[in-house]
Amino acid sequence: MKEKKHQKEKDKKNKKAIHRKSTSTVRETEEREGRKQKLLNAALDLERRDPKELDRLFPEGFKVLSPTAILGYGFPPESFFRGIERNPQLIAVDGGSTDPGPYYLGAGKSFTNRAFVKRDLRFMLVEGLKHQIPVVIGTAGGSGALPHLEWCKEIILEIAKEEGLSFQLGIIPADIPKPVVLKAFEEGALRPLPFVPPVNRRAIEESPYIVAQFGVEPIIEAHRKGCEVILCGRCFDPAVFAALPIMLGYDPGLALHMGKILECAAIAATPGSGADCVLGILKGDCFILESLNPARVFTSASTAAHTLYEKSDPYHLYGPGGMINLEKTTFIELGDGRVEVRGSRFEPIQPYTIKLEGSRPIGFRTICLAGVRDPIMIQGIDGILEEVRAQVSSLMEKEGIRGAIYFHLYGKNGVMGSREPIQSFGHELGVLIDAIGETQKDADTLCSVTRSTLLHYGYKGRIATAGNLAFPFSPSDTPMGEVYEFSVYHLMEIPSQRLFPLKVEQVGGKG
Repeated sequence: MKEKKHQKEKDKKNKKAIHRKSTSTVRETEEREGRKQKLLNAALDLERRDPKELDRLFPEGFKVLSPTAILGYGFPPESFFRGIERNPQLIAVDGGSTDPGPYYLGAGKSFTNRAFVKRDLRFMLVEGLKHQIPVVIGTAGGSGALPHLEWCKEIILEIAKEEGLSFQLGIIPADIPKPVVLKAFEEGALRPLPFVPPVNRRAIEESPYIVAQFGVEPIIEAHRKGCEVILCGRCFDPAVFAALPIMLGYDPGLALHMGKILECAAIAATPGSGADCVLGILKGDCFILESLNPARVFTSASTAAHTLYEKSDPYHLYGPGGMINLEKTTFIELGDGRVEVRGSRFEPIQPYTIKLEGSRPIGFRTICLAGVRDPIMIQGIDGILEEVRAQVSSLMEKEGIRGAIYFHLYGKNGVMGSREPIQSFGHELGVLIDAIGETQKDADTLCSVTRSTLLHYGYKGRIATAGNLAFPFSPSDTPMGEVYEFSVYHLMEIPSQRLFPLKVEQVGGKG
């Protein structure tokens, strides 16, 4: 038992020595070749090492621990510690997404819970620093703008104080100054993504925060500076997992594809979960995915299917500075719940472009949820709602109140709306009244009048007159506050990575 423990400690020391030696070698090579300046495109500007050399440097592969799909979603401690026992070279986590909608970016608030973000970070920071494993956090605070970055930094500093931690913290903001965006707009250098309308000056000016999804290059700069913990603003989801191995000479296509899967943690396993840990093992010519929970396994189908996640094209995954090409990618089950992936390649695209994200306020919202059980009303619901909308709009116009009324019918087409292919009715409907006004007071008024009008509306065939709606809550109406819409969702060319300046801070004492 003692011999096993001694060998484990020896392996850990050897791993750290190899990591330090390989990082030092890369730095020396870059300095000799004049690469001290910031990179523009790592896939073009950095040398790749021979796969056999990489496998000699990292005999067990370059191991990356991904604790959870989004920081704050949680994970079983047992899974996390299984990952730590595997002596990873990196702990990385994605901290955000645009999936929860435009509100959180525009309002400067996180969509994840502070208590659980702190809980997850405590595990990562304490164990990462204890074992000298770099910790990288992407898209801090959910949306990655300055308020989100400061919010997450505050949590990190709290943990450092409580746990007596000392480390070098690298902070990379992603906010793009409005004059830069306006200049690009005036020069016609902003390109909308598919199905996104062209941007206009007013939309840019009304957006409180505009962030860019930066790539691996600013993170590589932080690793070069020796940062032990790296906190990123909005960034390309795979970048936090791929930056360090790309810096060390691994193939960008394999590193980024592995990062694309690791950013969702165990979602690509089966049964999938966004709240469990996985290990990615990068080799010279492939990578291996492994669940850290015996209840889950990776299969070729679950791994390949993940390439469809949030993508309309499973073969070409675009990101900052290029595209991950998966046309020749293979997924091979190793027979032990692990999957080996080969053939992914990165194709640089010039000029280098980044995706901008911004949202702006458009009013205030109040909602009301109610149930409908009358089969006659259900059959005629579309016409009834249009008549109610017309009646309420007429009343609002006379009162000088401007706004919009939306009805979401759950049990009919509440999820897909007009795109719903199944045109059938259940025995009951959930009606969500969504009222948007120029002020919260206007939204409250609009929702209230819509609710009362629908409650007592005399539709054709109506028998009972006590009321058309069943309310699960009292009060029935809920003010939701300010409403935002995505205003900037465009590509912008950049000549350098100077838009993302690294700030390095010493946290705690140096002892």
